[in-house]
Amino acid sequence: MKFVPDYMNLTDAAYNKKTKRLPLYEHSISTVHMERILNKKFADLINGNYDDKLEYFKWLCEFYKTMGYDTVSFEVAIRAVFPGGGALDKHITPAISTREDFNRYPWDEIPELFFKSADESYRALKQSLPNGMKMVGGPGYGIFECVQDLTGYMDLCIMSYEDPDLYRDVFLGMRKLFVKIWKGFLDKYSDMCAVARMGDDLGYKSNTMLSAEDVRMHIVPGYADIVSLAHSYKLPFLLHSCGNIFNVMDEIINVAKINAKHSNEDQIAPFPVWVEKYGDQIGNFGGVDADVLCRMDKAELKEYITDVLSKVGDKNGIAFGTGNSVPDYVPTQKYINMIEIVREYRKG
Repeated sequence: MKFVPDYMNLTDAAYNKKTKRLPLYEHSISTVHMERILNKKFADLINGNYDDKLEYFKWLCEFYKTMGYDTVSFEVAIRAVFPGGGALDKHITPAISTREDFNRYPWDEIPELFFKSADESYRALKQSLPNGMKMVGGPGYGIFECVQDLTGYMDLCIMSYEDPDLYRDVFLGMRKLFVKIWKGFLDKYSDMCAVARMGDDLGYKSNTMLSAEDVRMHIVPGYADIVSLAHSYKLPFLLHSCGNIFNVMDEIINVAKINAKHSNEDQIAPFPVWVEKYGDQIGNFGGVDADVLCRMDKAELKEYITDVLSKVGDKNGIAFGTGNSVPDYVPTQKYINMIEIVREYRKG
């Protein structure tokens, strides 16, 4: 049966509505899998000129459509243009450690740097989307992760004790920057979005990385700014956040007013637990623990997925896939197994 994409399935899921069919969703999928499945090398084209980018997005969209997705997940990283950035995941000296660093940091230059780097990709994707498909995403990374990219996590924690005013102001500076970038993105590209999305990992297996009080005070208000912007453009908002963040979910839902949440890990709470806790308030995206996907053969995975879907498949606001993403270390056939099982369940 020929698959015909309909982005409204994911939009409706984000709005916590019942969908015409269960939509597939991933926060990200390694292009290693895409190239193997399509038998086409195209990943490096994203770094080329505009014609190269058009070719890249032609194949990106072809992959998502071939696999049965109603939307394309895509974002351009904000932190990629940060002068002096990289402290989030590289062993470098943080760009901001002192008040002097903060005061001289070129905050006002970053929106222009971002759109200079991102516009061609967004335009090429918009030009390439097949009928019935839209994107999920936007400017990539979240407020907490971008703050860490300038301060480093350990130094940020030290700053919270040694210079709480600077700690507060770094979050305020990032919040203002995000509003400018997101406003610019939505002005130009909201019409190609099915769901606006921010990815911002707040926790680990047992708790949030900052205190719940700090998340509520310094991060959630920034989320509220961006969610409100998305709502003003008639878009639902999805937050992807890994970790045990139950202690701040009430604020994320009731203060930030997200429409949907993605990410689950069985060691923290299986997907049905998230649906049970929050399914009457928001859409829930996720399903298969990434470790389960790597370990189980197809028969075992089918039993696992069937069990999860028996608990959540008839609920409102469900989009299904992994609870995190599909990185390149996941065996490609295991990913294909998951897709085939879900498409068999939904009959198409």
